[in-house]
Amino acid sequence: MNDEVAVLRLSGGKANAMTPDLLDTLARMVDGFERGPAAAAVLTGYERFFSGGLALTHIIDFDAAQMRGFIEHFSRTMVRVFACGKPIIAAINGHAIAGGCVLALMCDWRICADDPDVRIGLNETQLGIGLPAIVIESLRAAVPPASLVPIAFEGALFAPGDALALGLVHELAPGDALITRATAKARTIAALPSAAVAQVKHSLRAPILERIARTADADATRWLDTWFSAPAQERLRAVVARLR
Repeated sequence: MNDEVAVLRLSGGKANAMTPDLLDTLARMVDGFERGPAAAAVLTGYERFFSGGLALTHIIDFDAAQMRGFIEHFSRTMVRVFACGKPIIAAINGHAIAGGCVLALMCDWRICADDPDVRIGLNETQLGIGLPAIVIESLRAAVPPASLVPIAFEGALFAPGDALALGLVHELAPGDALITRATAKARTIAALPSAAVAQVKHSLRAPILERIARTADADATRWLDTWFSAPAQERLRAVVARLR
């Protein structure tokens, strides 16, 4: 971290899968950045993972109350990133699957490593589960309407070039130059008057945050119905068996 740009590197265990502890770590990282001197940040992962999404092996046996608490925890953390008063650049260094793709969507600019083996996307419907309000509203704001069907309905996972064509990421960079490129983008924004950038970001984000707050409770209930449906449980437990 310096007076211009903070590099926030998430390294929280296998595939950066999102446990409650990792969500808390992420929130603390954003809190520290927002309170600190840097005017912009780069958020990245480690090795070949930006984040593999929710930690299914950790949460698969949660009951309804535990699962509701977890998805509300996830949503609060994603809102914390999305509502940060300073700009955040996602340097998507590796796979960004499901919740990992959501985390990238919370950022203001997304640069993905130009690696044909990397995959990014929201594969929830492939697993039989839906998308909570934080995902629906941020995705609706981030990509063109024509991209919603392949990304949200079909739940495909995309190579970087396809993600770029759909608007899921803004640009590609060679893997060994990703952090350099993301830092340069962050410095460009950091050089602008910070009060003006903060006001514009707040104005862009506020209507989205209002829609999320208005629909979050009902959407969480509907999302839980999909999570505990028989088709979803069968598919999720098959994934967990492979992971274990």
